[in-house]
Amino acid sequence: MEHLRILFLLTVLAVACHSLKACPANCHCHGGELQHVICYSAGLTKIPKVSEQTRLLNLQKNSFPVLAPNSFKEMKGLVSLHMQYCGIKEVAAGAFRGLKRLVYLYLSNNDISVISTGAFDELPELTYLYMDYNKIIEVPKGLLSALTNLFILQLNNNKVRELKVGTFAGAKDLRWLYLSNNELTTLQPGSLDEVENLAIFHLDGNQLSTYPLAAVSKLRVVEDFKISRNPIKVIPDYAFQSFGRYMESLSMEQMGIEKFSEKAFVGVTTLKNLNIEGNKLSQLPANIPFSTLQNLTLANNPWHCSCQLAALRRWIDGSRSRPDATCAGPAQYRGQQLRDTGAFRGCKQPVKKSKKGERL
Repeated sequence: MEHLRILFLLTVLAVACHSLKACPANCHCHGGELQHVICYSAGLTKIPKVSEQTRLLNLQKNSFPVLAPNSFKEMKGLVSLHMQYCGIKEVAAGAFRGLKRLVYLYLSNNDISVISTGAFDELPELTYLYMDYNKIIEVPKGLLSALTNLFILQLNNNKVRELKVGTFAGAKDLRWLYLSNNELTTLQPGSLDEVENLAIFHLDGNQLSTYPLAAVSKLRVVEDFKISRNPIKVIPDYAFQSFGRYMESLSMEQMGIEKFSEKAFVGVTTLKNLNIEGNKLSQLPANIPFSTLQNLTLANNPWHCSCQLAALRRWIDGSRSRPDATCAGPAQYRGQQLRDTGAFRGCKQPVKKSKKGERL
């Protein structure tokens, strides 16, 4: 009898081992030990079982409305997990528990509205997290606290309304943050303090009505900053000072900006690309860093072609791009291209000074 029981157990174990080594139904697999398992649009409604040796699991275009706790705990070798277009609505705490080698997690193009604190616990190696094109309203405090190696976070095209203090706690190595096309009205002061090393920061297409100076003032090394398509009328003094030594690209088109304060560009010394198209600007502040600019987009603003814009005209005269910009005033120059108008003929050249302050 004991002999039969042992034989039965051995048979069960053999079947289990074989099932883990077999490619899941309707999927196809590559590499020894099922290293790459591709279940793209396979009609799955349950997470398939795969080998511990599996490195990549592609589950795109299946149906998994809820990612329950421990959904992947046996997949200890997984490095890349693709779950785009899976109809996911909820991600429970501990959903990815056990994936200690996971580097890439793709959750884009789902219906995620509920994402529990603890959803990303035990993911010490996660570096790339894609959650764009979902329905996320809030990023719970502590959600990212275990992701000490996170480098890229894509949260664009969601419904996030506010960034609170502690939102990014723990994600100290985050460098690329995409929050475009959300419903942000507020960035609380201190909400970005934990991610002061951001290099790419995209906030375009939100509902910010005032420039979030207090929130961004701790950022130090932003190179690419997009805040386009936010209804901000005035850009304040020192808007970019904290990261101005690094900023190379600034996008501020289609915002309805009426004015840059005179000290808005203080500290900006490396800017190469500036887009201010489609605003309500008639003038520019004196400290625009023309000496470093390579590309400047100006169209669809009501420019007042007086000597106050003479520095802009000199930059255009020396530029290969010759950007499009039309004078709205004074009346005699209305409709003329800023690059061609005679409005600046009587303007004086700036007087250069030597290091000792002597006129040259």
